Amino acid sequence: MTPSLGQLQHWTRIVGLAQQTILERAAAMTGGHGAPPLNGTLEKIAEIQTESTQKGLALWQNLLADLAQGRPVNSPAAGDAAPASPDRRFRDPAWSDHPVYSVLRQSYLLLSESLLRSVDSIEGLDWQQRERARFAMQGLIDATSPANFPFTNPQVVQRTIETNGNNLLVGLERMMADLGRGQLQQTDLNAFTVGENIAVTPGKVIHETPLYQLIQYSPTTKTVQETPVIIFPPWINRFYILDLSPEKSFVRWAVDQGLTVFMVSWKSADAAMADTVWDDYVGAQVDAIDTVRGLLDVESVHAIGYCVAGTTLAATLAWLDAHGRQDIVKSATFFTAQVDFADSGDLRLFVDSQQIQMIDRLVTDGFLDGRYLAATFNLLRGNDLIWSYVVNNYLLADDYSPFDLLFWNGDTTNLPARWLRSYLEDLYRDNRLVQAGSLSVGGTPIDLRRVTVPAYIQAGVEDHIAPARSVWKLRGHLSGPSRFVLAGSGHIAGVVNPPVKQKYQYWTHDEPVGTFDEFRARATETKGSWWPDWAAWIAGLDPVQVPSAKARKPGKGRLPALEDAPGRYVLMR
Repeated sequence: MTPSLGQLQHWTRIVGLAQQTILERAAAMTGGHGAPPLNGTLEKIAEIQTESTQKGLALWQNLLADLAQGRPVNSPAAGDAAPASPDRRFRDPAWSDHPVYSVLRQSYLLLSESLLRSVDSIEGLDWQQRERARFAMQGLIDATSPANFPFTNPQVVQRTIETNGNNLLVGLERMMADLGRGQLQQTDLNAFTVGENIAVTPGKVIHETPLYQLIQYSPTTKTVQETPVIIFPPWINRFYILDLSPEKSFVRWAVDQGLTVFMVSWKSADAAMADTVWDDYVGAQVDAIDTVRGLLDVESVHAIGYCVAGTTLAATLAWLDAHGRQDIVKSATFFTAQVDFADSGDLRLFVDSQQIQMIDRLVTDGFLDGRYLAATFNLLRGNDLIWSYVVNNYLLADDYSPFDLLFWNGDTTNLPARWLRSYLEDLYRDNRLVQAGSLSVGGTPIDLRRVTVPAYIQAGVEDHIAPARSVWKLRGHLSGPSRFVLAGSGHIAGVVNPPVKQKYQYWTHDEPVGTFDEFRARATETKGSWWPDWAAWIAGLDPVQVPSAKARKPGKGRLPALEDAPGRYVLMR
């Protein structure tokens, strides 16, 4: 059941057709707008095509010679002409050891390299057009990998023989179920129940508004730091990314360090939130801070903002300053948060008038179904978050693995349409947050440069949503002292990295540096989690300890417990 020579030759023919498509698209994008002629582009693509064709012919010649002379595939006479690939779907030895699959793999990788080089050679494109073209081409390359098709993937062929084709029937049933759900299933959905084996740190909901619930967690130490911690998670996702299984929970770990921890649980948008805008989220942060201060009778809080909630926290601090109240926040911690969107990564490619109009068409009753946004984030890492599951779930019919992080990733939340539109236009597209006075909250112009609150800024070295270089810029837009920490991994695993796992690493540098590149060059690497570094930083700002009694226990102060954590809002769809 290996591919025929005709099937393999089809992949070689694709090169010319794809390059023709690139030229036609380039002509459409550059024609009629005063762009330079395509002569240089044509010459470059012709060179790339010639080189690719020569390499492709060499592959076939080597294969035929190996078969004719009985040599092992990839012998010194044949070699491997393809560039190295990080695609984990090619890990099976058959992709290198079997002559047909080896040529198929190498042809595909040569084609991929040729297509991307062809995109780079197009003249007359601005940076956004070029990056969109690369993104679209990379998406096409990922989708057309021979690993994605049943009869060009050696593992799938072998599994089909072993099961007499039952794997494909099971995969078809799964695909139909996912189409019905409108979402790709990535893990065993029956393995987790929110409040039972995930999001289980003991606590109570002690405050509720139409936009959020406020959870207070039960102390586990006899004394706690006087200044409490309040966490603002992104309302794009559920809050329990920071309270996964107990061994991974940032919340449980922070409580065990002697911190009084509060968590905001945002409500998933519905028709009643059609008019919700950014001002409402800023107001909610201020309300939560004041609620905690009043409950514990403290002057200030340590505030944490993750991703979009971190962006909002920066705006909240600027608003507080404008009202003479900045001192109610003793410190601000930013998890992978951006305020300057000039280098905001691939997500910025989705933000222009045409893309925003498309989002508007997807809106129902004033909110956007969270599954659309989840699909967009998955596209940013298509191989890891889409095609690997297509192969494992639909073609191989492997059993679903229980993975709490992937369960959370599939637990989508809806977004208010008015907020989403203004966020994309004002921040991603127009980058107005870093323009002093350009944006107003509740009628008050805000200026990030006036924020002097000490800041702990964490970024992920592999973050594809909030690139580390972009997060770094936060330091230059705030005026207070700051500590920048670069964590191993990306947007999620870089944050959720408990010390007990001894996984990844982080980089710090205590001396002043002017640029991100200088930081990288001089930073010291430390193995393991950055969480203890953050805890030490917090302790340095707040050495005073108080008994963990009375209002430090949920429901024992002036605010009665409304319900057990994790509360109702996190369960609402």
